[in-house]
Amino acid sequence: MSWVYLATAVVLLVGMFMILIRAIAGPTVYDRILATNALGTKTIVFVTLLGYISGRTEFIDMAIIYALVSFITTIAILKFAEMGRLD
Repeated sequence: MSWVYLATAVVLLVGMFMILIRAIAGPTVYDRILATNALGTKTIVFVTLLGYISGRTEFIDMAIIYALVSFITTIAILKFAEMGRLD
């Protein structure tokens, strides 16, 4: 059963690498923001998977905190890209 977790982790890492390429080469700011948000989502899934594999429940707590920070950061960046300021 552990080879399934390893295969899932490898697939997640490959997907993260592909999204990173899109974040760097995105033609518009919104493409880059979307790719960065997707990278954050895959990171959350990867950290949760690592926590499940290792049996450490605090990884899941860290993933939830990272999800909240990622969401707030995405909203702030989108507001800045649209309006040019954060107030």
